[in-house]
Amino acid sequence: MPETQSVPLLRCVCLSHRWGWKVFTGNELAALLGWWKFFNWKEAHPDPADSQKVYMLATMVSSKILQAIACIEGFHFEETLPGFKWIGNRIHELSKTGNTVIFAFEQLIGFLCGGLVPEKDGVSAAVVVAEMATYLHTKNLSLRQQLANIYQTYGHHLSKTSYVVCNEPPTIHGIFSQIQNFDGNSLYPKACGDVHIVHVRDVRTVCDSSQPNLRSVLPVTRNSHMIKFTLQNGVVATLRTNGTEPKIKLYTEYCATPGNSEVSRLEEELRKVTAALLDDFLEPERNNLIRGCV
Repeated sequence: MPETQSVPLLRCVCLSHRWGWKVFTGNELAALLGWWKFFNWKEAHPDPADSQKVYMLATMVSSKILQAIACIEGFHFEETLPGFKWIGNRIHELSKTGNTVIFAFEQLIGFLCGGLVPEKDGVSAAVVVAEMATYLHTKNLSLRQQLANIYQTYGHHLSKTSYVVCNEPPTIHGIFSQIQNFDGNSLYPKACGDVHIVHVRDVRTVCDSSQPNLRSVLPVTRNSHMIKFTLQNGVVATLRTNGTEPKIKLYTEYCATPGNSEVSRLEEELRKVTAALLDDFLEPERNNLIRGCV
């Protein structure tokens, strides 16, 4: 089904609640769907050793909630470059070695529930959401309540997406060049605001400080910029150029540890890091960027 038809099906997933209606984001739906797919898979495969052949995938700019679930439940999680073609390619590679991808997603309402077709499908995903909601109803739980249970068990994941507009390609290139040479010696920033940066992944320069050989495992993208920062406080931030619009997008997410439910504090920390990333790394006023948000 064309993307323009499949997306609205899942954007309408919401529920009546005594506090009002809840419209789920793509990342929130992914948390629910990821939990549900593994819940059913585990029911059919009670041997923990079977999890060693199970994978879930998400694009680099999507929520890390599946990674948090994988760390506790024992299956594998991997990131791909943005775009479902990269997810499909990775599914093909994993299937050749006997592995199974039971769920994959991108944050812009793109979901793959199962491995029959290596592409996002809003129709099948909507059916799976309905199936999950029906099961939860038998347990006197709503989708919103189950999402809260997931965050309580695996850690709250609060995400934010924003952007700036820049109509001058040389300016965009200059901004990323400065980030890649932040101290004038081919080194990336060591902090964002007052928070230490633990790891940096730059898919254009093939740098990933989290890997033993400091080389990114993702394919090289010479035609676009994308840098991911992992911060000491649990925030993951990614700067990315847009392939179809003159934008630099900012994706930030607070990945809290299980049991940390001080949502207001997490939201404030996320807001501060996002502001520092925007003001210190992109410098909108100096570079004549137009601020925006989504």
